[in-house]
Amino acid sequence: QVQLVESGGGSMQEGESLTLSCTASGPTYNYDTNSIAWFRQGPGKEREGVAVIYIGGAITSYADSVKGRFTISEDTNNNTVYLQMNSLKLEDTAMYYCAAGVSASNFWYRENMYKYWGQGTQVTVSS
Repeated sequence: QVQLVESGGGSMQEGESLTLSCTASGPTYNYDTNSIAWFRQGPGKEREGVAVIYIGGAITSYADSVKGRFTISEDTNNNTVYLQMNSLKLEDTAMYYCAAGVSASNFWYRENMYKYWGQGTQVTVSS
């Protein structure tokens, strides 16, 4: 069983930066996880995959909407995965969730790939 807790959300202005953290209760990778992903759900929108990182941190993938602006990274010593968000846009406003599971690299954005979910942290971007 893995428990995930997100933190770092807040209210920002366009163009600013913010880093989210996802801390696991135990090792971020175990027998039923090979990846940690960030998802988000904006007002009136479906939840969408934002970024994923695979064990060892060598493989990452991003949604096109955040590519070049967001960076996912991990600190396995502290069981934490980060999402560095730069050049924030209004459309980045959402509840951000981290999730852990066994995902295939081609389908990392599918929610059903992930067994464990955090409660979310809100990010609000204003002009």
